[in-house]
Amino acid sequence: QVQLVESGGGLVQAGGSLRLSCAASGRTFSRYGMGWFRQAPGKEREFVAAISADGGRTTYASSVKGRFTISRDNAKNTVSLQMNSLKSEDTAVYYCAANDYGTGATMKSMYVNWGQGTQVTVSS
Repeated sequence: QVQLVESGGGLVQAGGSLRLSCAASGRTFSRYGMGWFRQAPGKEREFVAAISADGGRTTYASSVKGRFTISRDNAKNTVSLQMNSLKSEDTAVYYCAANDYGTGATMKSMYVNWGQGTQVTVSS
């Protein structure tokens, strides 16, 4: 298993940028596919972005494609989400998650480890 801790959330104006980071414990981080999900108040947790274990494949939700970029550093056991051109509808708690398929999976049911989440608030 891998333990995940997110950081980097905060309050930003619409059009601004934030960079979220997720630090993972454990020696096998490079085997896990990693994803970012988000959950707004009163809504289901939804997929945002994912990256394969080797970093060679990324997947994005259509709502963030072209604005968000997921990346990982297997030497540092970290995965990041660069968020640009933020909109008020991006406001949510953002969660980092790991899947042991090693893929950039989009379904939250495929993820076995989750962080505690970090709040992102975009003011309009």
